[in-house]
Amino acid sequence: MRNKKCTSLFLTFLIASLTITPVYASATQKKITEAEQQKTETQSNLNASQDKISSLEAKKGDLEAYLTELNQQLTDLSKNLSDLQEKSDAKQAELQQIEKELDDAKARREEQYESMKLRIQYMYENGNDSYMTMLTEAKDFTDFLNKAENIMQLTKYDRKMLDLYKETQQEIEDKEAGVKKEQEALEELKQESMDKQAEVSDLVRNTTKQIDTYSSQIDSEQSAAKELLEKVNSQEAVIDSLMKQQKDEEAAAALAAQKAAQEEAARKAQQEAAQQSASQESSESYNDVQEETSSDTETSQEITEQEDTSSDDSQGKYLGRFRLTGYCNCALCHGQGYTASGTVPQAGRTVAMNGIPFGTKLLINGGVYVVEDRGVPYGNVDIYHDTHDQALSFGVGYADVYQLN
Repeated sequence: MRNKKCTSLFLTFLIASLTITPVYASATQKKITEAEQQKTETQSNLNASQDKISSLEAKKGDLEAYLTELNQQLTDLSKNLSDLQEKSDAKQAELQQIEKELDDAKARREEQYESMKLRIQYMYENGNDSYMTMLTEAKDFTDFLNKAENIMQLTKYDRKMLDLYKETQQEIEDKEAGVKKEQEALEELKQESMDKQAEVSDLVRNTTKQIDTYSSQIDSEQSAAKELLEKVNSQEAVIDSLMKQQKDEEAAAALAAQKAAQEEAARKAQQEAAQQSASQESSESYNDVQEETSSDTETSQEITEQEDTSSDDSQGKYLGRFRLTGYCNCALCHGQGYTASGTVPQAGRTVAMNGIPFGTKLLINGGVYVVEDRGVPYGNVDIYHDTHDQALSFGVGYADVYQLN
């Protein structure tokens, strides 16, 4: 009879749980679904904004590298222009020296020209008589030969001096032309270098402006991304709050269903006891009924004790049946060395869960843990392990969770 009543109690509790819990879950779950959809949309916008920031930063980086190259070109062009200016100044000094030499040569030419005019005038006026007179006045044959030789050497000297003058004049003129040509070439190079310098300077200005534009766009996108991130965090907080509310509603519904089932079982036990008492006619039957009633009373007391136990808070506040997972401090688990609360994680103590203040103690499968980290939504408890293999071995499970403080 006791086993039958216990079975009846369990079935009543199960039916009540199945009928009451969905009433709470449906409304809250709808809010959770809507909040998750909003978060998904915001996260998508955040991802797009972050992708745009990455693209802009890549373009900005390329332009900065190009700007460095342009600045190096400007430095090289400036040095080249300085070298060309030095060469041009040297050629100018050389040209001035050549022009001075040319002026001296011109002066010598004028002097030679005047001398030659006098000699030509003398020769024209006297013809060859002077040479003949010199020869006829020779004292002897040797003197004749000497004078003839002198006349020949004088003529050769005049011819040599004339040729030397022409050569010197031509050499100076050629050198002057060469220096002028070199100077013109240097001036052309200087002009090309200055034109190139102006072109590169324009590129530097335009590139700098484009970099500034990208920087402004990046700042704007980063500001938008920051707002979206704050919005995502806010939406996550709302989701955690709703999931906590859902778990609280489920726990409250389960307790209410359990209490209702216990009350219903007690009522039926009393009703059955009354019916049995009325149907007994003999004292023996009456005694049997008394024993049965005593048994029913014990059952009722047991139910009351179960009710008292269910309402006992020695295990803390019942939060619900939560999903259990494991994590560690490795890069795969996105470990940071420290928890979100700033503590050093410790196996057997540290758990991660959103929606509950840091420092909250949880009773899970007989073990006491402390909420010191974040990363999983409310309804999921992530239990810290020393190694990644241990976290993988832990796998995924479910357990009733109680809040101790």
